Amino acid sequence: MDSPTTLPSTLSRERLDVAQAAPGFLPLDEALALHEAAGTFVAQPDSVGIGVEVGTYCGKSTVFLGAVSEAHGALLATVDHHRGSEEHQPGWEYHDESLVDPHAGTLDTSARFRRTIFDAGLEDTVIGIIASSTMGARMWGREVDFVFIDGGHSMAAAQNDFDGWSPWVRIGGGLLIHDVFPDPADGGRPPYEIYRQALDSGLFEEVAAHGSLRVLQRVAAG
Repeated sequence: MDSPTTLPSTLSRERLDVAQAAPGFLPLDEALALHEAAGTFVAQPDSVGIGVEVGTYCGKSTVFLGAVSEAHGALLATVDHHRGSEEHQPGWEYHDESLVDPHAGTLDTSARFRRTIFDAGLEDTVIGIIASSTMGARMWGREVDFVFIDGGHSMAAAQNDFDGWSPWVRIGGGLLIHDVFPDPADGGRPPYEIYRQALDSGLFEEVAAHGSLRVLQRVAAG
């Protein structure tokens, strides 16, 4: 991430530095667009004061979502099993040996996530849920202002994220999907597939696009 010369009033330079230091991939323009979009939904008059992130990793995007949630008096729940997606496993491109738990012998990003949120001063705003997306969705029970889907990129993982969490978006709220690539040559297909499902359902309309980030608004019950 490059540092911008100006920042929105809801994001401090210190928090940007914390986000930049956290492992993970999120272009700055998309991160700032995510921050702005989430703020739009939590600031609405009928806001319920809760947003959800699906796919925490080490908390890079969580800082952007948490900062704008805090600014509007909202809470952010972020859901992840913290064992990493396919591309984070040994032998894959984005495997980080420093994030392996020597006791379990598997990836465990939960401590790095907690460090990010501590350094960002967001412990009173961000609620970490250590569970798979499916488990988290099963125990959830209320409408939210937005859901940001940025979890595993297999079709099964993306479908579970969409099926489990999109129904909780209130009418007027937002469904934000990362890594949407209409051209298969640019990236994995599953996030695009659930994006298309959302549009084809008639429940969501696209209101903005920033790089691979798609911002949809719920317009109907169903």
